[in-house]
Amino acid sequence: MSIIVKGKTALVTGANRGIGRDIAIAFLNQGAEKVYLAVRNRASVNDLVNDYPGQFEALEVDVTNPNSVQALAASAQDVNIVINNAAVLAPSGVFDDNVFDSFEQELNVNTLGLLRMARAFAPVLEANKTSTFIQLNSIVSFKSFDSVATYSASKAASYSFTLSVKNEFEQKGIQVHSVHPGPIATDMSEQAGVKDIGEPSSVVADDIIDVLENNVFLSFPDEIAK
Repeated sequence: MSIIVKGKTALVTGANRGIGRDIAIAFLNQGAEKVYLAVRNRASVNDLVNDYPGQFEALEVDVTNPNSVQALAASAQDVNIVINNAAVLAPSGVFDDNVFDSFEQELNVNTLGLLRMARAFAPVLEANKTSTFIQLNSIVSFKSFDSVATYSASKAASYSFTLSVKNEFEQKGIQVHSVHPGPIATDMSEQAGVKDIGEPSSVVADDIIDVLENNVFLSFPDEIAK
């Protein structure tokens, strides 16, 4: 089913910067009725809320906290489109001293965060009809890179769960999409040691709008990912 952003209510986790911020802005430009900016600190999106009063609404969430995620869903009962973009990168290779701490942190945000969001928003999206859940995964879901081995593993696990979420949600009439960018020009890419090769995060935002309109489950927004 084709989903047009115009007139819809969306929610974006990790909307304060990078890909999440550009997704939120792109949705508003496409005529979304409202976009919830789900962030750890509402002050981080004050500029957007002030520039677009009544169209952006900031909500606090910590995707590592089940109660926080449930409270988010309770505050956004009118949402049609959920984009789970929140993620963390704690670079570590297999033999680095921080490998276990890094993997635990990334699993908690990148993998378990997806599960918490999907479980909390399932009844909301089912009730609101013509709804969709979009998971921001990564090209490292398919190809591990040694310097970010733990991040790659957390995203591979996230993609695996996304497949199961898709099967479960389809029975509820909810579409699911898995988006897999390559290195995008964001703070996270710099943290990973990837500079000057990534495309702008607006490429991902544009791809998501296309994914919704054409009902594409698996997408690779940028040329490197493709």
